[in-house]
Amino acid sequence: MDIFNTDLVQYSEGHTSPEPEWLARINRDTHAYVLKPRMLSGHLQGRLLTMISHMIKPKNILEIGTYTGYSALCLVEGLAPGGKLITLDVNEELEERVRQYFHSAGFQDQIDYRIGNALDLIPQLSGPFDLVFIDADKENYTRYYDLVFDLVPLGGYILTDNVLWSGKVLNEKPDKDTRSIQEFNRKVQLDERVENLLLPVRDGIMIAHKVRN
Repeated sequence: MDIFNTDLVQYSEGHTSPEPEWLARINRDTHAYVLKPRMLSGHLQGRLLTMISHMIKPKNILEIGTYTGYSALCLVEGLAPGGKLITLDVNEELEERVRQYFHSAGFQDQIDYRIGNALDLIPQLSGPFDLVFIDADKENYTRYYDLVFDLVPLGGYILTDNVLWSGKVLNEKPDKDTRSIQEFNRKVQLDERVENLLLPVRDGIMIAHKVRN
């Protein structure tokens, strides 16, 4: 389900800085060779992630859900000198392909790519993470948010993808994943520890700015 006018999306992309060649390659390859290519962040959202990262200049970034590495490479562009991005994914079948993408882009030293269940891996991390990007299985969005919250310092940001879920968040009789996203959006909206903005770009990004512990 497309929730935004295709012509307006194309116009927006046409007036947005182009994606670097290494990202264009991932974009092409993912659509040609990988299942569920809609999971890719893509040009417009990718440039948004890069711009946010440049504005924050994070020392450390945590990404939950790597897929083919597009969003990780967008976020790593804005790292502070000497910074690091840790990205977690459960799909070991894509590991070789993704590591090749990171190496080809020249960011392999700044990216710590770990395979495993994020619910098990996150408690092993010490942080702090100035920026967290959640883009994994929807039923665990709330658990991921709770697990990372104390790893984010005051002034840090938690970004969460797919919070509009192709417009299905408006359904009065939601399926399991939609209900999980509705509950997550409600949780963030009621969380007095953050200032939040649900940004209607692509499939929706929730931006939570931590202002209280």
